[in-house]
Amino acid sequence: MKPRLFHLVAQARQNLFRSADQVFSAELEVSGTQVVALFAIESQEGCQLKDLTAQLQLKNSAITGLVSRMEDNGLIRRRPCEQDGRSTRLYLTDKGRAVVAQAKPVLARVNVQLTKGFTYDELAVVARFLHHAASIHFTTESST
Repeated sequence: MKPRLFHLVAQARQNLFRSADQVFSAELEVSGTQVVALFAIESQEGCQLKDLTAQLQLKNSAITGLVSRMEDNGLIRRRPCEQDGRSTRLYLTDKGRAVVAQAKPVLARVNVQLTKGFTYDELAVVARFLHHAASIHFTTESST
């Protein structure tokens, strides 16, 4: 019997995010989603909301709330976009940079726990599968 991959990936995603959120909340007093957003903003400093929306694959309303909470917590600041006066750009504050620095060893420890017991070759196959899963777009037509 073939493994039910879609179901397993969904279960794994739910467990990983819940578990990581508990670790980040306990150790950094910041949610896992905020940590992911901080890393995204760090990698693309000055990004617009639409860029963060695309990178995190969240809906506009979710990003708006997330960014507002992060701004209220002093993790980021918004500045008007010089090219488009209707838009804002996102920047890390010193507090946001400190959280990113604190999150890196926590994330490294989480990754060690996640990969424990797997060989490099096995992890390469898992990574290849996950890259594929992240890029696939299902169609409504059946293929035989």
